[in-house]
Amino acid sequence: MRDPRMVTVRRGGTLTDADHHLLALWAADCAEHVLPLFGSDDPRPRAALAAVRAWTRGELSMWDTRSAGGHAMGAARDLRGAPRFAAYAAGQAACVAHVAEHDLGAAAYAIKAVRAASGVEAGRRECGWQRDRLPAPVRELVLEDQQRRNALCWSVFE
Repeated sequence: MRDPRMVTVRRGGTLTDADHHLLALWAADCAEHVLPLFGSDDPRPRAALAAVRAWTRGELSMWDTRSAGGHAMGAARDLRGAPRFAAYAAGQAACVAHVAEHDLGAAAYAIKAVRAASGVEAGRRECGWQRDRLPAPVRELVLEDQQRRNALCWSVFE
């Protein structure tokens, strides 16, 4: 069951455009924080992050932003471990433009990237880093959503 607070008003939920943009920017920050773990010259993950930021400024359509997210995830397909998860984080961040709930995908993949590179304790610190950067207007919403969907996100938000 989807939380209507994570569904935009255009789709019958209560999520405002302003809060949707905050979720997208937070997801992009989470993904960008681990992008060095991608370790490739492939431009697709970085392009996805640029796309979602452009979308929040009204400079790119949702469809083009979502497409950039798919391309970033395509960059992950042949990889393993931290590089794969870092690319997926960027792809998920761009897909927030389409479905706000992808914000947790970006955050969870970023934590998985750090765990794969440096261990579980480093993943816990990454989770704390992410939570410290949650914008105040969406903080409680995201924390509640993390608790509600933690099992779907490999229990990385514990």
